[in-house]
Amino acid sequence: MREVRLHDTHSGELITLRPRSGGEVGIYACGPTVYRRIHVGNARPFVVFSLLRRFLAHEGYAPRLVVNITDVNDKIYAEARVAGVSSQQLAREMTGHYLADTEALGLGRPDAEPLASETIAAIVALIETLIARGHAYVAAGDVYFSVRSFPAYGSLSHRQVDDMDQGEDSEWAERKRDPLDFALWKAAKPEEDSSWEAPWGRGRPGWHIECSAMAERLLGLGFEVHGGGADLVFPHHENEAAQTVAAHGEPLAQIWMHNGMLRVDRETMSKSIGNVTLLHEAIARHGHHAVLMYLCGSHYRKPIDFSEAALAEASARVARVREAGRRLAEGPSPQDLARWHEQFFVALADDFNTAEALNGALFPWVREANARGDRGETVGDADLRDMLAVLGLDGLVCGEGDEAGELVAAGAPADVRALVERRVQARRKRDFTLADRLRDELAELGWEVRDGAGEPQLIRLRDRPP
Repeated sequence: MREVRLHDTHSGELITLRPRSGGEVGIYACGPTVYRRIHVGNARPFVVFSLLRRFLAHEGYAPRLVVNITDVNDKIYAEARVAGVSSQQLAREMTGHYLADTEALGLGRPDAEPLASETIAAIVALIETLIARGHAYVAAGDVYFSVRSFPAYGSLSHRQVDDMDQGEDSEWAERKRDPLDFALWKAAKPEEDSSWEAPWGRGRPGWHIECSAMAERLLGLGFEVHGGGADLVFPHHENEAAQTVAAHGEPLAQIWMHNGMLRVDRETMSKSIGNVTLLHEAIARHGHHAVLMYLCGSHYRKPIDFSEAALAEASARVARVREAGRRLAEGPSPQDLARWHEQFFVALADDFNTAEALNGALFPWVREANARGDRGETVGDADLRDMLAVLGLDGLVCGEGDEAGELVAAGAPADVRALVERRVQARRKRDFTLADRLRDELAELGWEVRDGAGEPQLIRLRDRPP
């Protein structure tokens, strides 16, 4: 079992991962608020922590990944009113889209995906504990956490208490004892169509208490890794950390791990700004391997600049690995290439550095393997498969009988080639709706088209007749 170090936002240092007995590692990553379809930026934490789970399992740990779904939230109520549907219906529809869009990444599902709406009893119990311990108070049917009752508040985000703004609507300001306090429970409003009974009145939970309750219920206190985007450090994770310690006298998590944001023209990709590329659209245009390659190409803590050109570059890297994989023989890799294989996993153990694993190990391995192939030497694919599998890219090396498909250099029927050409023209005109429809028509005929930096690659699917 390799020693793994991860950056902890609270301490600002690399912390050695300390699993429980049996190598158990609990990972909680904050998932989406399901009021619209997720964009590529929303997908980054899902990818980072899904791949972290894969890596830890590879190293002999027993990881358990929990990614919540926030289906009770102010944004859902507001969006549902605009759409003219109930908040429950909107949340169900967007949850379905989220599950389908992330499933298309090919990484499998988290071990648990709790819904806030199904955790109300645990949320109410946690709030009751905070009230009983003097860290929360009831005000006109609302319940607020008293920030100044908790001296360590601000230690996660490294902020001074008086400089903080919870970002909550001004309508609650008059009910708070202190502007710094944040809502644990919000009294039901006439325009809100879903609420629950609680000892202090009918209403619904605040955002921050939902995650504390879900994480504690499924992973216990003091679990190993709490993750999410850097935008959640304050106030969301600061509030989670504070309310859990205030209630139980124990920390929620050992390591607070945060991924950087995606940027478009120096602005964070955000639904509120509107500068988003939806995940399912990016996958349809470039393929899920390209999206994964793009997201793995930078260290998880760093922001990433997003563009179609960046995805096209990732597509070219995918094509390069796939082409190298076609030249390999099935079986063990040469012993003297093992240094790159080892360096790959060393990079991941050092703060999960996927960029270094790719650039400093996997691609040098590919270059050396290609050079040997050029000399007529036989190179086995075991090392490459092992590395790619941890990053969710294992489909790039297809052996005999694999269902991923067969690369076709020529011989496609004329009608298939015509559809591909029509799709090329549609993409050049940026008519992605037509391009997506033509992709679907090709799939119905038993063909997959994979986009890259150059000409599209045409794949004949083995489980469908051409």
